[in-house]
Amino acid sequence: MTDVAVAGNRTAWRGRLGTEPVAARPPLDARRALQLALASIWLLDGVLQYQGFMFTKGFNQILAGTADGNPAIIAKPITWDATLIDHHMVLLNAIFATIQLLLGLGIAFRPTARIALAASILWSLGVWWLGEGLGGVLNGAASPLNGAPGAVILYALLAVLLWPADREVPAPFVAARAVGAHAARALWAVLWLSLAYLALTPGNRAPQGVNGMIAGMESGEPVWLQDLQKGAASLVANQGLATSVVLAVTLTLIALGVYLPAGVAKATQVLAIVVAALIWVFAEALGGILAGGATDVNSGPLLALLALAYWPQRTVPAAPAAMPVVSGQPLVSEGGA
Repeated sequence: MTDVAVAGNRTAWRGRLGTEPVAARPPLDARRALQLALASIWLLDGVLQYQGFMFTKGFNQILAGTADGNPAIIAKPITWDATLIDHHMVLLNAIFATIQLLLGLGIAFRPTARIALAASILWSLGVWWLGEGLGGVLNGAASPLNGAPGAVILYALLAVLLWPADREVPAPFVAARAVGAHAARALWAVLWLSLAYLALTPGNRAPQGVNGMIAGMESGEPVWLQDLQKGAASLVANQGLATSVVLAVTLTLIALGVYLPAGVAKATQVLAIVVAALIWVFAEALGGILAGGATDVNSGPLLALLALAYWPQRTVPAAPAAMPVVSGQPLVSEGGA
């Protein structure tokens, strides 16, 4: 047997044993990594929805409570939904949990990613209304510190920005690939400026507004987390106005960061991640996951994931078009050498 044949056989066996990379497998780019992170959060939400508490009237009471203070056109469907769930608690909650698991698995599986992302948008909009009362935006209870404008609407926004299509290539950041840089920047600015506005609403500006919000999340949490929250609540005691102003200015700076040069934009994205982490730990108590009554992770991780979707990327100029060839010789323009 010749050396060439031996080498060929070795190559064939390596391919069969999987020791060489499969050429057909697409690389894991930044957008796909963010999609997988979003899928993981959906899977976690599905697991949380299977908790024993979610099969009790306590869960239904939380849903019904989101109707309070909302206009009748918003509140009545919420009340109807809560009543329906109360009559079919086990079945409907199991369906809710399974849907979220399927959304996570669908996004994680590349061939079904588009279908799952589209379904997640519809599901998020429904839950935002019937499960979160539009995040409290219309009843005066919304705050950047309690998950406004509603954590689930951020799932829908992420699904749009991480949609597997390239409208702008090369794109300055991942979120621009599906909707274009101008639209992506506008969505970012609207979100963070809305949070800045909500930080300045009367309830948040009240002397004990922020203090009461943080202190209200301590129940049922581990001692170490309660201690962190007590420290944070003590720090802002009787400082509602000052805290709201500082928070609003910070959120406004983050909102405008995507319009600044790449170096400064990166700094504002880091700031956005830090703010999201602080909100998640001190104001949202890790989304209430450790207390056993959470249905999702709340807004903190989703805001951080959004910031990563806007992280400035190095753009590579498109390669010049190949010159046409006639009889083996490239065509040269009249002014060429």
